[in-house]
Amino acid sequence: MRFRPGSAAMEKQEKTTENETAAQVLHILSEYGWYILFSSIAIYFVLQRINGMLQSRSHKRTQASEAQLEPSLILRRQEAMDAARHRMQQELDEQAAKYREKQKEIEEEKRREKIEAWENMQEGKSTRKWTSLHPESESNTPNAAKAKSDKKNLRSGYNPLTGDGGGSCSWRPGRRGPSTGG
Repeated sequence: MRFRPGSAAMEKQEKTTENETAAQVLHILSEYGWYILFSSIAIYFVLQRINGMLQSRSHKRTQASEAQLEPSLILRRQEAMDAARHRMQQELDEQAAKYREKQKEIEEEKRREKIEAWENMQEGKSTRKWTSLHPESESNTPNAAKAKSDKKNLRSGYNPLTGDGGGSCSWRPGRRGPSTGG
């Protein structure tokens, strides 16, 4: 091995450039380390999402190409969908029939009650049962209006919202806003 006079200086210079480079990298990491970390994590998740979308797209394409090749598969899928639609329609029809039947029963019951009340009224019997079953018709009677008017006020002549009758104080607050002087 021969000794070259400039080799030691070169090695020293290389070490200083390596040290300077390492110092610069450490400085960048200390200044922007969190940003770099979070950006790396975000890029990783974006790439995973894009990869998943590409795989699902290619999977759909292969299924579509297989379906085009097998008409029996298409026919089976359509039959299954038609059968499911037919089942759902039957369930809906059954529910609608039950609801119509219930509504007819309710209407029939109301009609019977009205006929019974009419017959009782014609015979001069009390219609107390009718009014207790149907309170909305009770409010139309004149007796209900009479019961409300017989109610006595607890403190007649005093209403805190009107401002009078509450005592001798008659102070009112001044107007808000700037004065309108000149």
